[in-house]
Amino acid sequence: MAKADLITIDGKVSDLAGGGIYLVNLENGLPVKARLCGKMKKFKIRVLVGDRVTVSVSPYDPTHGLITHRFKN
Repeated sequence: MAKADLITIDGKVSDLAGGGIYLVNLENGLPVKARLCGKMKKFKIRVLVGDRVTVSVSPYDPTHGLITHRFKN
C-alpha cells in the first residue's frame, strides 16, 4: 500500500504490549494496535506511555497502524 493512501490520526499511547506493539487511543476514541515505523527504529526514537503520537492507519483495516511521529512535550 502506498504511503499516500494511509490515513493519519493523532492519539495517545495508553499501554505497551509485548513484541514492540503499542496500544494507542486515537482522538476519535478508537483503540489501535500500532508498531513503530522503520525510520523511528533506525534513529532509535523512544515512545513511552502517555506520549502523543501520529498513527498511520490503513482504510482497509483500521485496527492496526504505524506510529510515524512522536510529538515533543
